[in-house]
Amino acid sequence: MSLYQRWLLASLLVTLLGSCAETQLSLELNRHANDMARPAGLQRALVQTDGFVLTSFYRITRPDQPLTIYIEGDGFAWRTRSHPSLDPTPRKALGLALATVDPAANLVYLARPCQFTPMTANPRCSVAYWTDKRFAEEVVLAMNQAVSHYAARVPGQPIQLVGYSGGGAIAVLVAARRHDVTTLRSVAGNLDVAEVNRLHHVTPIPDSLNPIDVAPKVAGIVQIHYSGSDDGVVPPAISQRFARASAGRCIQVRTVPGMSHDGDWVKLWTGFLAQPLHCSTGTNHER
Repeated sequence: MSLYQRWLLASLLVTLLGSCAETQLSLELNRHANDMARPAGLQRALVQTDGFVLTSFYRITRPDQPLTIYIEGDGFAWRTRSHPSLDPTPRKALGLALATVDPAANLVYLARPCQFTPMTANPRCSVAYWTDKRFAEEVVLAMNQAVSHYAARVPGQPIQLVGYSGGGAIAVLVAARRHDVTTLRSVAGNLDVAEVNRLHHVTPIPDSLNPIDVAPKVAGIVQIHYSGSDDGVVPPAISQRFARASAGRCIQVRTVPGMSHDGDWVKLWTGFLAQPLHCSTGTNHER
């Protein structure tokens, strides 16, 4: 066997082993998501939208009550600071973890495009949709269509949106397009994409929409945005900037001491859900 043939064989083996490892990891991540969702009574389902097939988990038991929808973060978008991953499916799925402790009668979890769903079912999926175009018009359109899909299961009921990290950006962008969203919550939400990129010294992403640009449009929605004091990814200053841009009396921002971006938000979440949301009589403030 020639040197070239040996090199070719070695390259083929590396490719095959890498592909097998990725397939095994995908199976494990999907199994982990199923294991988290099952005790909470959440059923898995695929949602067909114009651009993507989205993975969801849902529990609808009272069509006469509001619908709460959780939106996942950016997931495993980058292997390193400069190298994107080949599959953005989250390793921890913190958005799903938050949903599993919410006692709401009607509950939906929406994964972002290309997360959990097989790539073969998503021919449009490419690295751009979990990097530069992760908040693109077609992404927001797909997520909004998925919200409408489940809203049809509870006709006329209000929608309550919750977004983790980049899912907070999607939640705001979706809320700005709808008239049935009555509450909006974000956890470590990326509510100013341009500013977060500037803080991390990364290039702008002009193909993506920026939630802070629609802050005034959602100002009338009762909302609260939680940030961790130790969050080095999306620091508290981001939600504070969003609140100032909103200039509304229905927005609250809270900084949680000692919490990191992917910290144990789940431990505190049921307590946070019990806190009433309301519009204040004064200006925006942090409590």
